[in-house]
Parts: sequence; C-alpha cells; structure tokens
Amino acid sequence: MSFESLGLGEALVRAVADAGYTEPTPIQREAIPAVLSGGDLLAGAQTGTGKTASFVLPILERLHRAGDAPQEGRRNGRRIRALILAPTRELAAQVEQSVREYGKYSPLQSLAVFGGVSINPQIERLRRGVDILVATPGRLLDHHSQRTIDLSGIEILVLDEADRMLDMGFIHDIRRVLAILPKKRQSLLFSATFAEPVRVLAESLLHTPKRIQVTPKNTTVDAVNQVVVPVDAARKADLLEHLIREGNWFQVLVFTRTKHGANKLATRLEKCGISALAIHGNKSQNARTRALQEFKSGSLQVLVATDIAARGLDIEQLPHVVNFELPMVAEDYVHRIGRTGRAGATGEAISLVAVDEAPRLHDIERLTKRDLPRRTVAGFEPERPLPQAGSGGARKRSDSRPAANRGPNHPPARAGGRVPAAGGARHDGGGRSGAGRRHGEKSGERRANRTTG
Repeated sequence: MSFESLGLGEALVRAVADAGYTEPTPIQREAIPAVLSGGDLLAGAQTGTGKTASFVLPILERLHRAGDAPQEGRRNGRRIRALILAPTRELAAQVEQSVREYGKYSPLQSLAVFGGVSINPQIERLRRGVDILVATPGRLLDHHSQRTIDLSGIEILVLDEADRMLDMGFIHDIRRVLAILPKKRQSLLFSATFAEPVRVLAESLLHTPKRIQVTPKNTTVDAVNQVVVPVDAARKADLLEHLIREGNWFQVLVFTRTKHGANKLATRLEKCGISALAIHGNKSQNARTRALQEFKSGSLQVLVATDIAARGLDIEQLPHVVNFELPMVAEDYVHRIGRTGRAGATGEAISLVAVDEAPRLHDIERLTKRDLPRRTVAGFEPERPLPQAGSGGARKRSDSRPAANRGPNHPPARAGGRVPAAGGARHDGGGRSGAGRRHGEKSGERRANRTTG
C-alpha cells in the first residue's frame, strides 16, 4: 500500500518520500483515511508507530483541499484552522517540525507555542497568520487570556498523548480550551493507554468516533530485548558505568524517577569520563534543546531523563534504554522502552532493579503479561536476590488494579544467562567532556515525543 492510495495528494506524497518513507505504517493506513473522511477518531498507538504522521498528513491534505481563502476578521487572510495540543514543549516542537517537514510544498503556515521561552515572539508570529498551531495547554491559555490568539476558526482539534496530558494534571486546562473552541469541529484523540480518565475525556470530546487500536494496550514491542539486572541500590551507578564501558555503548538513554536523581547521576558519569547531561522540567528550554541536539548528533554519550522530559525524544534506532530506577507507574515502563526498537530496528532495554523495587517489577510484568528475564553481572551480585521471573511477577497482583488483556504474538521473554555486551557502533571518544558542563539553568514551563512518520 502506498501513501498515494490513502488519498494524499502529490505534494504530500513527495514530501513523505523526501523524508525517506515509502510505505505507511499500520496506524497510518487506518488513521489517514479516517481523518480525511472528516469524522472524529479515537486512536490507540504507542510511540514509534508513526503516530504523528497519521494525523499531520491528513490535516495538511484536508486544509490544502479546502483552500486558504481570506477569512473575515483577519487582516492578513489567515486564522488558525487546526489546533494540536501536546503535553510538553519538546513534543510540541517535534510535532510542529513534522508539520513543516511534510508541508514544505504547501503554503500552509504552522507554529508551536509553549512555555519556558518568551511569549512576545510567539505573539508577533501569530499576528502574521498561522494555519496550524501546535501548543501546550498552559501557554495556549496564556495567549487566550492576553487576547493574542483567535481560536474561533478551528476546524480540526488533535489531543496528542492524551494519557500523558491527564497524568500531568492538564484535565482542567483541557476543559478550558474545549470551552473556547467552536462546537462544530473534527476532534482526534491519540493515546498510548486507555485508563478510565482517558475514556471519560474521549466520551465528552468525541462524537461517534472511529476507533483504532494498532498495538494491544500496555504491550511492549518484540524488537526490544528486555532484561532485568538485579543489583543493590548503592551499586547501581557503578554497574551502569561498567555496562557502558564494557559494551562500548553510545546514545544511552537513562531514566530516573526524580530531577535530583537525574542531576546526581549525570554528574557522577561526567566525573568518570562518560559524557552525560540531564534533562528535566527544571532545565531551561534552551538547555533541554541543546542536550537533545548533542544526544541526537552522537556527541553526547548518555542522556539522563525523567519520564516527563523524555516525552519529546525522537531518535531513530536508539540502541539502549536503561531504567536506572523503575517507574512508580507501570504504564511508564511501556513508554520508556518504546524509545528503542522502533521502525523494525532492534533495541535493548535494561532495568537495574534493587530488591525493594520488586513490587514495581511485579506490576510491570503483570501489566505487560511478560516474565522479564533476570541476568546477573559478575561482581555486582546483590546481597538480597530478586524473585525469579514467574514466581509472582506476571501472575501475582500487588494491588487491586485490573490486569490488561494479553495482546497477540507477545510470548514471554527468555530467561537466564548474563547481560550480553552491546552490539553496534563503538563510542569513538568524540563525546563532550565534563569541562563544558552547564549548571544552574533557569526554570522553564512545567511540562516531552514526537513519533516519526
């Protein structure tokens, strides 16, 4: 199946080809025709599935077909026609980049607005006219309160990563935005998971939507080799350094639970000669953007991130994801390891787990319906061992939440053995050193993923 067969015009098909894509992904095959039809859509898609292009492409096509005739009340003949809400500034920037990339042969104009940066350049750009606006809820409401934005012409609304927006406490902001928008519009909701709050929001937002679920909810991709490494909490940093050096790892994304933990670990790695930076909500937008650019280019060996900050990461063939600490919410494990093993590539997700994290490990195994293999590393054996896979992990409940239904073709991971040395290219020593480390960045907005097309 080709992109042209989905109903996209020549200009969009050419832009997609320029980006290196020849065949649509499953979510794109289903979502693009649905959006082009004009109806509402409820789509379940995890990161790395091509989700962003599944709504960006048909939005561009629909607006292009409708033309850009001058509209009353706009001196320059433009007003905002499509609004895409994203939970974080990184994700908003990534989505708007996709709009520009796929819309480069179109006269349609786009803009991303988010906090952590000055609002004045955004106001000036809005005055010049925008067709497609990508925004975080907080900054969008800032513009509305200052009367610097006109949302009366919105034809299409997208809520991207709705589950994450609700996790971050945006429900009241979302409802305030919905109250501002025209009642007659097309609404699209994309979410990796469908917990009760997401379902309630969908029921209030969508009118007889088409439903798409391309990946069974709360499942993990088979292309990711998932490993649990038992280790005492006090030795996790030493073990991580050992794994990075022994495997010659590059582009290692490490997750911690807290901002303080991310800073502490990045500093520890830098002192050991491993180039590392931390990204989280307390970093300025410029600092976060700079860290992401260095990581994507390969000049930064390790990026230490909190769950929220990592939502804007889009790196093809990211080889290694490390859970330095397991997340408090099991669903976040699925989001974390979804950063690797994308688009048919293989990846490795290693979780460094201390015995006091066993209940969270049980929650993850129960949620994903997988018994994750335990593999010890010589010299780092824990004083107190973890329960073996299958000894209560995926079968024993540690709380009253319902287990998700098992998706097809997701067999348990193999158990046993030692952590293998990582494959792929070796780090050539070209990473940045600790000398250029930048601390004390100014705090930005409180709210990161763009998926590739």
